[in-house]
Amino acid sequence: MHRLHWATGPLRTFVILSIYFVLLGLPLLLTQTDDGVVLEITPEVATRFLVVTVPMTVITVGVGLWTWLALRFRVDGDDLVVETGLLRKRKRRIPLSRVQAIDVVRPLVTRLFALAEVRVELAGGEQSEIALRYLGRNTAQQLRAELLARAAGLPGHTPEAPERPLWRVSGGALFGSLVLRLPVLGTALLLFVSLVLLLLYAELGMLAVAIPALLGLVRAVVAPMVMYGAFTVATSPDGIRLRYGVLETRMQTVPPGRVQAISIVEPSLWRPFGWARLDVTVAGYAGERQALSSVLLPVAPRQVALHLVAQVFPGANVDAVQLLPASSKGLAGGAASAGTDDRVFVTRHGHLCRRTDVIAHARAQSVRLTVNPLQRLLGLATVHIDAPPGPVRVAAADRDLGEARAIVESTARRAQAARAAGGDPGRWAAR
Repeated sequence: MHRLHWATGPLRTFVILSIYFVLLGLPLLLTQTDDGVVLEITPEVATRFLVVTVPMTVITVGVGLWTWLALRFRVDGDDLVVETGLLRKRKRRIPLSRVQAIDVVRPLVTRLFALAEVRVELAGGEQSEIALRYLGRNTAQQLRAELLARAAGLPGHTPEAPERPLWRVSGGALFGSLVLRLPVLGTALLLFVSLVLLLLYAELGMLAVAIPALLGLVRAVVAPMVMYGAFTVATSPDGIRLRYGVLETRMQTVPPGRVQAISIVEPSLWRPFGWARLDVTVAGYAGERQALSSVLLPVAPRQVALHLVAQVFPGANVDAVQLLPASSKGLAGGAASAGTDDRVFVTRHGHLCRRTDVIAHARAQSVRLTVNPLQRLLGLATVHIDAPPGPVRVAAADRDLGEARAIVESTARRAQAARAAGGDPGRWAAR
């Protein structure tokens, strides 16, 4: 059995004590006087502070030690075994052939101590993540390589697969892509106008407009710059490797066959530059983790994005798929189209922000036809090609009813044939 890095306990203690000092410890050192609240260390104040702080320190040290002792893990054959608890022990045995993704995450504080967190994502929703906080940086890299090798059906001592860099997102391109969006430009204009009115007319009511607009820009521009800074994508035999982050660095590896669906996003202001973004649905991610890991490529030339799609869905050529427009009777009109070939099903929709949704036939979990009241009157239907829950939902809207039924039948046959030919995506290197 292996334990976490010994610094895990002290680090957890430091974090808890820091929160305690900010919320309670510092107020204990403040004294109310006639001149207001001041920081004045008197015997009475020091005693009050120590009476609370000393027991709190003992408790947090115990919590940190308990955290370190309570988790053990080992690799047993093709399984990852994780034991938790001291008084009441719990053992989980996870078949590595079912691992959906393996991430190595390094928050800012842990980078100072050369530590890293290994997250093993499994299919099954919110409680399916195995988080090993924290391991030494080199130990985390070695464990990641061993888990990926065993998940592929190779011996655990197999060296890490070499990678081929595909694209690095420059800071200028990332900033430009975040700014050149209609909602962002509209918010920036609103902020500018509100500040001008505030300065010219001293109208403090404009703060009610300026502050939310400023916070919106921080969330839409600054936060993604910090999250996706230094973004690189590479391909390797063990999957797609992503590295990104300024304050919290993340190394994400998605094994072959785990990406369920892809969306090529092209806002109208990006098209003169030929830019595109790739959003994905990855099996195993759920809830907040799905939202944080839904971007396969934040911005890149469209040809680079299409090349990456072909790496994820081998043999797919999205531009070669003939897309037929939806019925002119429906609300989608000329903005929606759909098409298929032997490998993928493709839909396209949107005027101001064009989205091209792609799903491999082997990844389709079900094919269904829906008809809303308006479509029933017009003789139309929508065909849905279902994947696991995620940001990408593939649907061909407003097709003539006969055409929709034909699409359902043909797509179901193609999906069945593709799954039979592709086999189980687990232990892909042993096939």
